[in-house]
Amino acid sequence: MKKNSKIFVAGGTGLVGSAIIKNLLEKGYTNIISNYHVRKTKIDGAVYYPLDLTNQQNVEYFFQTFSPEYVFFAAAKVGGIVANNKYRADFIYSNLVIQNNLIDISYRHHVKKLLFLGSTCIYPRDCPQPMKEEYLLGSALEYTNEPYAIAKIAGIKMCESYNLQYGTNFISVMPTNLYGPNDNFDLETSHVLPALIRKIHLAKLLEENRFEEVMNNLKIDNMDEVGKYLISFGVDEKKVEIWGSGRPRREFLWSEDMADACVFLMENRDFKDMYSNDAKEIRNTHINIGTGKDISIKELAYLIKDIVGYKGELYFNTNKPDGTILKMTDPSKLHALGWRHKIELEEGIKIMYDWYQHN
Repeated sequence: MKKNSKIFVAGGTGLVGSAIIKNLLEKGYTNIISNYHVRKTKIDGAVYYPLDLTNQQNVEYFFQTFSPEYVFFAAAKVGGIVANNKYRADFIYSNLVIQNNLIDISYRHHVKKLLFLGSTCIYPRDCPQPMKEEYLLGSALEYTNEPYAIAKIAGIKMCESYNLQYGTNFISVMPTNLYGPNDNFDLETSHVLPALIRKIHLAKLLEENRFEEVMNNLKIDNMDEVGKYLISFGVDEKKVEIWGSGRPRREFLWSEDMADACVFLMENRDFKDMYSNDAKEIRNTHINIGTGKDISIKELAYLIKDIVGYKGELYFNTNKPDGTILKMTDPSKLHALGWRHKIELEEGIKIMYDWYQHN
């Protein structure tokens, strides 16, 4: 990519996309466009245009109008274990439609390179640890997020298939669990780390009788209603409920580290670099992006509790599902290319909690 190449970051207002845009700007890229739901706007050097990625005509018009040369595909409908299990049809439908539109239209408009971001939930439920790229489709998926995982697997295979049939240069990466600025803190749909930060933060405010701050946080102007709402998520001044036993182990990567890895790969690798020239079958060409380190949910919860300064109890509800017990990537392929993460988990949580309190 040249510094003035036209770069489209799909999903630029989310956790992943905003981190990629920030990284590109810091590296001197000057022609970045993204999508926004309601109006054209300019934020920190990138221009955002209204675009519904589930609407094929909208996406077609966008590419005709702006002719992006490079695409970072960071748009997706995402959520935690509760949302994935509850809104199964929404997750598979929305993600398949977005992927079909962006990948096919990128091919037809001669995009030079596209980077598709998936998720490590693509790997089997009982995947050997750490998870290598070659383990994809080895056995059954975790049930609670199977629809989302199938959509992401379809995205990987779509990129591979367009490369093999049409000679495109579409590469796929599989980031581990991400966290960072612009994360989703919604108590119903967020992933585990931001959900824990918000739940424990709210419990701390209740513990310290800072009721006005609680109401402002939740945008509810009645403490009786606040109490009813929070108890549905297992939060009060004395305890915070956490789904499952706390035994599952998860790997977490700072979103800005992930963005740096994505830009590194777009600058330095092509699809032809992802497989051996003498391979009889070309598959599993995606690259894991992770730390190669994990932590139990119980350890994570107590780490956040200490950082937030909450003095109450943590209650692990074993009647709720745990999800996959072990889920850690093997990032050795990425390490061999010369990239490693910089921000360790405790430091990242402190930065993220500070960001949350100010935003």
